[in-house]
Amino acid sequence: MFKHLLVPTDGSALSEAAIQMAVTLAVESGAKVTGLHVIPEFRVFAYGTEMIADNEDRIIQTARRRAEDYLAVVKKAAVQAGVECNTVAMNRAHPYEAIISVATQENCDLIVMASHGRSGMRAFLLGSETQKVLTHSHIPILVVRQSTPTGAPPGR
Repeated sequence: MFKHLLVPTDGSALSEAAIQMAVTLAVESGAKVTGLHVIPEFRVFAYGTEMIADNEDRIIQTARRRAEDYLAVVKKAAVQAGVECNTVAMNRAHPYEAIISVATQENCDLIVMASHGRSGMRAFLLGSETQKVLTHSHIPILVVRQSTPTGAPPGR
């Protein structure tokens, strides 16, 4: 069925649900998993170069440590299930581009990712990386949604 699954993670509980789904699918189909975390590019909206120089290195190091922590969750889930796994952390301004790029480079045949269920103005303002991947990817995507109480609209 599937041979290589890509699972992007942002460290959220919903991303962890997507990780578990990807690992379960990998076990069932004998596939391997690649975990991905996209580190946002460093942008500064500040006045004064002293502050920028002082904080840039610290912010970048914190983002890299966070990426390692998030990807360790993917690796741990895969190892516990006996699934082959590698991880990728990369900097990119637009995470959806990184997701599609890594999936293509790694020859993934399924992307398993979370959707936070934002709608209306929140989706417009915050954007939806999942929606962008759905729009631009030629690789099949399995979207893991947050569960909601019966009758409640998603994202509330």
